[in-house]
Amino acid sequence: MSTLTICIVILFCIGYFCIAIESVTKINKAAIALLMFVGCWTLFMIDPASYVAAAVGDMKAAAVSEVIEHHLGSTATTLFFLMGAMTIVELVDQNGGFNFVRDTLQTKSKRSLLWRIAFMTFILSAILDNLTTSIVMIMILRKLVSDKTDRIIYAALVIISANSGGAFSPIGDVTTIMLWNKGVITAAGVITEIFIPSLVSMVIPAYILSLSLKGTLEPVQETTVIEEADALSPAQRKVIFFLGVGGLIFVPIFKTITHLPPFVGILLVLGVLWTVTEIFYTGIHQESEDTADNRNTQKRVSKMLSRIDMDTILFFLGILMAVGCLETIGVLTMLGKGLDVTFAGNHYLVTGIIGVLSSIVDNVPLVAGCMGMYPVQAAGDLAVDGIFWQLLAYCAGVGGSMLIIGSAAGVVVMGLEKITFGWYMKKITWIAFVGYLAGILCYWLEKTFLF
Repeated sequence: MSTLTICIVILFCIGYFCIAIESVTKINKAAIALLMFVGCWTLFMIDPASYVAAAVGDMKAAAVSEVIEHHLGSTATTLFFLMGAMTIVELVDQNGGFNFVRDTLQTKSKRSLLWRIAFMTFILSAILDNLTTSIVMIMILRKLVSDKTDRIIYAALVIISANSGGAFSPIGDVTTIMLWNKGVITAAGVITEIFIPSLVSMVIPAYILSLSLKGTLEPVQETTVIEEADALSPAQRKVIFFLGVGGLIFVPIFKTITHLPPFVGILLVLGVLWTVTEIFYTGIHQESEDTADNRNTQKRVSKMLSRIDMDTILFFLGILMAVGCLETIGVLTMLGKGLDVTFAGNHYLVTGIIGVLSSIVDNVPLVAGCMGMYPVQAAGDLAVDGIFWQLLAYCAGVGGSMLIIGSAAGVVVMGLEKITFGWYMKKITWIAFVGYLAGILCYWLEKTFLF
């Protein structure tokens, strides 16, 4: 490993450490992530030719620009998906779309609510995706739980349940989508063999967390009263709900049909919802007074876009671009090969450690690196639906729950509920790790005695 590579890795580690102690330094994690991004790529520019063969002579700037733009393109798909999903969910929520879901989950018992939240999140994340599901469930939690201390416990379980639910579905997580599109796992194989381990990895943490919740919930005070004069009709609210939630369900179908990236589908749904709500509110604008019209204006998409949490968006940008630099200099591939040699091809240990690493760095480049390192074989652990590929789908998905910045769901919940890295690591990391190991053990029992 060259001196320059070591410097880039050290800079990344320093930045990561600063993010971890955000509650101590009081420096916004987005600022640190952006400095990591710029710092890593600036060091990279000292000698890009050692990493990119084309970056020599007059071709240096063009070659490096192409590499950075490649990573920026991959990052932008995540950012646009996030922005679109957050806006859609906020739009549905502001217009009362999730009221009936809230009513379905309504209970006075804290423990009863925990189990309802856990299973609903688990199921929804397999149908939609873990990122969108997390946003939806946090919006619902805000309507059900007034106490901040209790709500962040529920929010932590949302992260665990969303990642576990996404791991057994070919469309539930970006890594399973990658593996499915590559043809190394099949939809039937991953659902039948990973479902129970994923369920176990959710149920055990849910049980442990339930022990810390006792008593009944305090009623949440409604902060907004919707008046008939300026509100949408019940029929219009239902249209917005079904367009929003139905559109989110349609996104993976749209991807399957068109083979376009998921963010294109989410922007399609946002465009349709935007158009429909503009038509609805234009009618109200013509009939309402100025004050009522101002309240309606706040619920339009154009206003909601201005309220997007840019801290989260910029944090995503910085982290993913910094990890992209590590991928370009070959650190991730080198690490994967080292694991394979060290553990003599024991794929339970290799994928298990990859899962732990996915809680530290983005699981997408880790899985991409593994797909490049290990060729598909006709039989054995590396065959289609083999132990390695199925465990990789499970470990890369569920492993991200161990740290709050280890998954897209975690980062979003961190931003929405302002959960600190330190609190999550102290209170939740070991619980998620226990569930993670239990799922791997469950998979081993399946392969040993059932399949």
